[in-house]
Parts: sequence; C-alpha cells; structure tokens
Amino acid sequence: ERASARETAARVAAGAVAKKLLAALDVAILSHVVAVGPVESKSTRLPAPGDLDRIDESSVRCFDADAEAAMVDEIKAAAREGDSLGGVVEVLAYGVPVGLGSHVHWDRKLDALLAQALMSIQAVKGVEIGDGFEVAARRGSAAHDPIAWDAEDGRYRRESGLAGGVEGGISTGEVLRARLAMKPLATLNRPVLKTVDTVTKEETVSFKERTDVTAVPALGVVAETMVALVLADEVSRKFGGDSVDELVRNADAYLAAVDGGSDRRG
Repeated sequence: ERASARETAARVAAGAVAKKLLAALDVAILSHVVAVGPVESKSTRLPAPGDLDRIDESSVRCFDADAEAAMVDEIKAAAREGDSLGGVVEVLAYGVPVGLGSHVHWDRKLDALLAQALMSIQAVKGVEIGDGFEVAARRGSAAHDPIAWDAEDGRYRRESGLAGGVEGGISTGEVLRARLAMKPLATLNRPVLKTVDTVTKEETVSFKERTDVTAVPALGVVAETMVALVLADEVSRKFGGDSVDELVRNADAYLAAVDGGSDRRG
C-alpha cells in the first residue's frame, strides 16, 4: 500500500497546512485537467483563483466546457471497453514571490524541486515547467519571454509565460505553471495485458481487476499539494521566523525592497 496512490491522502492532508501558510502571503494554487486520453482542451485562457468554483463543478475538473463533454464521452467509451485512460493536468500558482529557489545550488533550483515533487506522484511519467517540451522545437528567438517595464505597477514583467514563472532556478514573480502527464492505470477491467506465469514460465494474460477508468481529475488535487509543499518550504527558507506573523513581515520587507518598492508577486 505504500506504493499505492492511497498514500497521497496523507500528502493532501499535509498540503492543506502548506496552503494555509501560503495564503498568508497571498499565494493561491489551483489545477485543472487539460487532457484525458486523446481529448485535449483548446482553451488558451489560464484559469485564475476566481475560477476555482467552475473547475470544481466539472466532473472531470476541466475549465473548458466543450472539452469537458468530450472527456466524459471518452471516459464512458473506455469504461465500456474495460480499458483505462491517462491524461494531462496543469497546476498554477498565483502570487509566488520573486526570488524563491537558487540559481547557484543545483539541488535547490525551484524547477528541480518542483519536478522531483511532481514526479513522485504515482503514475506520473512526465513534468514540464511552462511550455517545456513545446519550446524545444522553437528557435531561441521565439522560446523566451520578452521583458518589459510596467510603469503602473513599478516592476519588470514578462510579456508571456513560456518559462512558467521560473528562470535560472528561481521564481520570477510571474504565474508559476507546470504540467504533469499521467499514464493510464495498469489495472484493467478485462484480461488483455500479456504477462508470464511465474510458476510455469508460460505466456498468459493479466487477470481482470476492479479499477478506475482514469485518475486524472484526482491527480490535480495531489499535484496542488506537492507544489504547495515545495513553495511552503521555500518561503520558510527565505523568510523564516518563529511565527506566521514574523514570516509575513519578513516577506513584506523583502518585497518592498525589491525594485524600489514594487511587490513582485504574480
């Protein structure tokens, strides 16, 4: 059972405390499903914290209503065939302070910490920060976020989110964005996967076992937890303190000093 996803229940419980700490710094984390099997959301708008109710109302936690209906149909089709489906979840963190992580220490880079935490979730086989794999196919002139001065907020901003809020191992103050790819569950409702009988050494097939068709919607909740735990560790490391009040004061003083008083939170 330690290898089972049931273990993540304890992580989610701990993550609730981490989210509470981050909320004191106005950091909000949410997730949504962007793909189930071959069905992908075509929406280009990132959901904001105010959209959380809409996401939670969806049976598959998808922000795109059109894609939601197609995802449900795909799940029903797989269920009829006794098969399973994987998918992709996106996690977003708003209000992350600039400067978390390290550009010097390989084991403290924020994107490295996030990747390790997210890859530790059962059945996750891939993680990307920002546009990750997509930018690998672009030329350098089209793969990086342009930097601009925001006179109204008195801060530097990225004009796009290709880097996903992390550059050089540290947070930029922009929205932190990561995606996780989950493989289809190996347990199926029909005996079809080839295997070998460990006694006779003869070829056989796996037995039928009760299982879920997909765990992708639940993955988002666990992924939020892992991002929250990493960010809570990093704000504690950077701002410290013996109480939440002291940590918030330290963070506010730090942010007030960055760029001559700009907030630098996404």
